[in-house]
Amino acid sequence: MPHGPRLDAPGALHHVMVRGIERRRIFRADRDRRLCLDRLATLVTASGAGLYAWCLMPNHVHVLLRTGTMPLSLFMRRWVGPYASAFNRRHGRAGHLFQNRFKRIVVEEEAYLLALVRYIHLNPVRARLCTADELDRYRWTGHAVLLGSIPPSRAPAGATGASRLDLW
Repeated sequence: MPHGPRLDAPGALHHVMVRGIERRRIFRADRDRRLCLDRLATLVTASGAGLYAWCLMPNHVHVLLRTGTMPLSLFMRRWVGPYASAFNRRHGRAGHLFQNRFKRIVVEEEAYLLALVRYIHLNPVRARLCTADELDRYRWTGHAVLLGSIPPSRAPAGATGASRLDLW
């Protein structure tokens, strides 16, 4: 049965998740992660969105995003579609990279927002990709950018919800 349209409004805050098909890896190398983040940064800037938290895991991605002028469905299509095509070309594969459509939860309460930022940024620790002591230097989550350990120039544009320079 086809999915109906998703309700969206400019300025809505969303926790967005995309997962690899059959829970397979969607990143095989740092080059893949960088491409994914660069594409995200370009779209955040172009759409006037705000990026408050993100985390790249081996088989899924979390972002906390405030939509700008571009509807979330279009934003996601322009982000994950080109990434999947480039990944497939680079790694000599064909077919879907991502499982189903993206999942999103609208964030409406401040308490949930604060818990969500912690949840997203602590994903690599829970998955044992790094320790809590290493999280301030871990490149594939926004935590280090928020702390100032990684300069905004190495983060996606629009990250942390400020201007392009402040965000990434």
